[in-house]
Amino acid sequence: MTDARPPYPPFTADTALRKVQAAEDAWNTRDPQRVALAYTPDSVWRNRDQFVTGRDEIVAFLTAKWERELDYALRKSLWSFHDNRIAVRFQYEWHDTSGQWWRSYGNELWEFDDHGLMRRREASINDVAIPDSERRIRGPRTEQEHGVDIPLH
Repeated sequence: MTDARPPYPPFTADTALRKVQAAEDAWNTRDPQRVALAYTPDSVWRNRDQFVTGRDEIVAFLTAKWERELDYALRKSLWSFHDNRIAVRFQYEWHDTSGQWWRSYGNELWEFDDHGLMRRREASINDVAIPDSERRIRGPRTEQEHGVDIPLH
């Protein structure tokens, strides 16, 4: 099978952390085609109040997202894992076309198939307007920051 994304379930603490970092790294590319390849062809998402099914819809969703959420930069932290599931908390910062900066806080529940592809993603997200002076996420993590937890506020 060419569609495979190690590490594979069942997850250990180490492999769950690697899976979370890989997801963060991919999303920080803001490349919808690349990100979509980490999901099963029939992956099902709930993102806020939107429901997305399949890679084509994932690409369309992410394309629209990153057209609205400019200079998007994300941090994910492992919350929990068991067998083929991982829970994460995350924050990302972005600005809109008016220049207003936002910090988006959320939680995601992930379920993977045997090939390490995510077949289900459920995301709950809240947005908080922030001044530029309160920004703390300024691009992808450096290698030294991998595994460092993100502060709540």
